[in-house]
Amino acid sequence: MSSTIQRIGVFTSGGDAPGMNAAIRAAVRAGIYYKKDVFGIMQGYEGMISGDVVKLGARSVGNILQRGGTVLKTARSEEFKTPEGRKKAYDNLRKEGIDALIAIGGDGTFTGLHKLYQEFKMPCVCVPGTIDNDIAGTDYTIGFDTATNTAVEAIDKIRDTAMSHNRLFFIEVMGRNSGYIALNSGIAGGAGAIIIPEDGMSFDDLYAQLTSDERITKKSNLVVIAEGSKIGGANDLARKVAERSSYFDIKVTILGHLQRGGAPTYFDRVLASKMGLAAVEGLLNGVVDSMVGIRHNKIIFNQFDSVMNRPHEIDSEMMRIAKILSI
Repeated sequence: MSSTIQRIGVFTSGGDAPGMNAAIRAAVRAGIYYKKDVFGIMQGYEGMISGDVVKLGARSVGNILQRGGTVLKTARSEEFKTPEGRKKAYDNLRKEGIDALIAIGGDGTFTGLHKLYQEFKMPCVCVPGTIDNDIAGTDYTIGFDTATNTAVEAIDKIRDTAMSHNRLFFIEVMGRNSGYIALNSGIAGGAGAIIIPEDGMSFDDLYAQLTSDERITKKSNLVVIAEGSKIGGANDLARKVAERSSYFDIKVTILGHLQRGGAPTYFDRVLASKMGLAAVEGLLNGVVDSMVGIRHNKIIFNQFDSVMNRPHEIDSEMMRIAKILSI
């Protein structure tokens, strides 16, 4: 274990995700276990620039494991994108004696941390926390499992009313440019069609699928759409289907930000705990400029250069399964 690192700063950045608090707790308690001081940086990079830093103890992160959101808060920071802003942030870190960083967030968080390492050689490790599961180098990101379970619960409830009224529902889920939530919640919820950015389905393909011989007597159905769909969102697709045919009674539900909140599932709590601990142990063993990941249930480390701005590719087998089971 490295004796040069004595004070570790922990912060969250970008969109919140269920399980971030579990990762914070793990990083703080692991740091204390290894006799290091741990500081929480409030409001992400913005708090780094303003000097909003608090010392954390084992008890100060008690009773947060089960809470959604992030107790350290998160914020966007335009100033940090400038060299002057990063210099101010680094100076504040050094003023507090912080000599290593753990960030919990997504691609934008990685980019900022990578620049701090490049410009000031600040040892840093990132924990992937985003509901989108859109980061290369890990099978799962913190928050994805909870968000997908939230979507499935909503889809199950919508199915009840769809069947009662013989309605076709277009359900839009989050995921930005990633179809992971849509694909997994769509399979789990028995969707009649799933629209994701990674697939080449056209509107004509969708319409043909909804009106095929096997389905023409099936008025109640569900179409799950990722918000980054290239052929339009739920409202657009519902309008286009209605313009082409009066056969369906069509309704739209956009799940939105409810997928980000709520208590994390056991899976996200355990994943976050593993990753938070690994981030501390990685730093103390000389790992820098890297992201914690999990592959085949094993913790790994990825250099930032190998994962930044790279898509987490969709499993083609899952897409095949979705198409077969949607008839």
